[in-house]
Amino acid sequence: MVQLVEVEDEHFQQPQPGPEEDDEDFTDTDSEISIDSHYDPSSETLAERLAALRDMVPATTRGWISHKCARTADAVRTALSLAGRAAWAVSVSALLVGVPFALAHGEDQNFAAMEQEQRMRELGGEVLTAGGGAGSKQGGGGMTAEEIGRALGGTAGGRAEARAAL
Repeated sequence: MVQLVEVEDEHFQQPQPGPEEDDEDFTDTDSEISIDSHYDPSSETLAERLAALRDMVPATTRGWISHKCARTADAVRTALSLAGRAAWAVSVSALLVGVPFALAHGEDQNFAAMEQEQRMRELGGEVLTAGGGAGSKQGGGGMTAEEIGRALGGTAGGRAEARAAL
């Protein structure tokens, strides 16, 4: 059978060099605070007050709180990053699809306006060159202003609206 024997090193049996501890120098911390009359709590900063609270909260609770804060900060950072990437993708897609669509739509409107203007010119030319067709009914040599207005697309009351030609 094996028997274990503790062997002590001579180095550890000698006292360590340095100041010797005496219990005579020990004072109670509560009595020091109550005797300390030059303490001013208004001069304390918020950081000093938070650092003092560190000793009141156990280390396991501080670790748990720190872990939860770090996880929350990571989740917020990830969410903001994803939101930024999504906004970038949407804006680039809108530019790549929307700008050509808007240009094509504007071009179609220009063509429609040019066709409308051409139709108005043709109609105006027919009204002006229609010799005695409608005007001969009234005994005059041409069409009245009301007939011309109706032919150009005005209202039945004889007032023609002015339209801008592009």
